[in-house]
Amino acid sequence: MRTAVIGLTTAALLAALGAWVMGAEESLNAGGGGNPYGRWERGLPSDPSFFPIAVWLQDPRNAARYQAAGINLYVGLWKGPTVEQLTALEAVGMPVICDQNQVGLAYQGQAIVAWMHGDEPDNAQALPGGGGWGPPIPPEEITADYDGLRAADPTRPVLLNLGQGVAWDGWYGRGVRTNHPEDYPRYAEGCDIVSFDIYPAVHDRAEVAGNLWFVPKGVDRLREWTADRKIVWNCIECTRISNESVKPTPHQVKAEVWMSLIHGSMGLIYFVHQFRPGFIEAGLLADDEMTQAVTALNRQIHELAPVLNSPSVPGLQVTSANAETPVDHMAKQVNGTYYVFAVAMRDSETEAAFTLPEPLDGRAIVLGENREVPVAKGRFADRFVGYGVHLYRIEPA
Repeated sequence: MRTAVIGLTTAALLAALGAWVMGAEESLNAGGGGNPYGRWERGLPSDPSFFPIAVWLQDPRNAARYQAAGINLYVGLWKGPTVEQLTALEAVGMPVICDQNQVGLAYQGQAIVAWMHGDEPDNAQALPGGGGWGPPIPPEEITADYDGLRAADPTRPVLLNLGQGVAWDGWYGRGVRTNHPEDYPRYAEGCDIVSFDIYPAVHDRAEVAGNLWFVPKGVDRLREWTADRKIVWNCIECTRISNESVKPTPHQVKAEVWMSLIHGSMGLIYFVHQFRPGFIEAGLLADDEMTQAVTALNRQIHELAPVLNSPSVPGLQVTSANAETPVDHMAKQVNGTYYVFAVAMRDSETEAAFTLPEPLDGRAIVLGENREVPVAKGRFADRFVGYGVHLYRIEPA
């Protein structure tokens, strides 16, 4: 179709959009964009092209294979860190977030980029001697531990990973603190990076099973509970874990990842273990289809890291033709180029109508799909399958 700029030249439109973005940046806080790691001398890279994509509790001997899949960070080391584990990770250039012990504190290499609490202190804790379950670890204990970790080493941040109660109030695994979401702002005070996990694709409860939107719900809650003063990450499922009947599809994993990013997650941790029907520590690497899908997904995230690390900008309007399937979205602008990332939040089809903040004509290049959508007077439309993801780069005429 013939395209033309209505009312203003393209240069004038981009200049106006740039001024609008600069004004928006002034109001953004830590959760609104930007690489936040520069405040720690020995922490994660502060380069805008770095976006953390981690794997949970894996053997260092597989680090090179995970790197090939686009993983750039380990989280957790079994009974570590040990000198052998850190040396193996250092040899392939894989950084790690791990427990703080004397080995880690004395280590002179570059492998350790953050410390971590024990996993899921918000869940009921096993009583000594197999005597059942006691209450969660109190938030006050987590904040006290945080103070101790920082006192021992203030040069690295501290990660806290919480359980599915972040997103699902009915999670009975919290024991006596089930249905007490008010605990979570207090937990989050005990860290610099706060993460959580929930795995709806393989969940065994009807309230959660298949409802992928629980993942971004948890991201939203952590951002709200911390007033965007903490860095928010989240975990992503990519194996059947313990569900012998169901495992995530590549489509579901992509949806969970982009729902997370669009809602403001600043780091991803893949959970790759399989426990049933047989234990596989590196379950992702044992699944060729999922490995290929995750590799492609990670490659795209790394390519877009400078965009993801830039502040989100307001003004984009999106309307879904199917009221049961909202289309959530994120808008960015980097070096004069405008991006729109969007995802269908339910498992049903819809058409989304997009209205840009300026009435330009041109095209929306759909990244990774080898197609484009015409933009007329700042508007374009596209179809979404259930839990579908589309990423656009806007090119004015």
